[in-house]
Amino acid sequence: MHFPYDEKLNIFLQQDGYMDKEQILVKDLDPAQRPLNQKWSWDRILRSCFIKQADVLQGLYFFEDDFDEDTIRRHFRFYEARTVHESSLSPCVHAVLAAKIGDMDKAYEMYLRTARLDLDDYNKEVDEGLHITSMAGSWLAVIQGFAGLRVRQGQLVFTPRLPAHWTHLSFNMNFRGETRHFSG
Repeated sequence: MHFPYDEKLNIFLQQDGYMDKEQILVKDLDPAQRPLNQKWSWDRILRSCFIKQADVLQGLYFFEDDFDEDTIRRHFRFYEARTVHESSLSPCVHAVLAAKIGDMDKAYEMYLRTARLDLDDYNKEVDEGLHITSMAGSWLAVIQGFAGLRVRQGQLVFTPRLPAHWTHLSFNMNFRGETRHFSG
């Protein structure tokens, strides 16, 4: 596989030529232009630097053991600012990674976005059906993000990082046929 890399920024690139695109941040978009997939042509979207979902970050999420926290943080800061989160797969990955790097405000913001995607109709498409991936993403944001659950060498490992206004998190889960309780 080819992974384009920018030596100056020290990040994997979304695609070859990504840095040749005009680098506009999502915060600088006119809110009337959102969601992009309903306002812009696909040609315009593909020529822009905006990303629908967590692409590069999804790779870091799946292979997080291969990257140190600084690498994850650098990529998160770069790509989160360019991601429009117009995919139900995006906010939960951002929530998990934000918690991992200790950005709990962003982790909570992304948790709310994944948990409330259909309730608040962020992408103005709830009339087309519900996003089951976002529902599962809410669970991932809490369990992998805030509880910090990982499986290491066949064992459950927790590194909890709760949002500032949460005082407690408690849940049961089945792991290898045994019900386990987490409270922290």
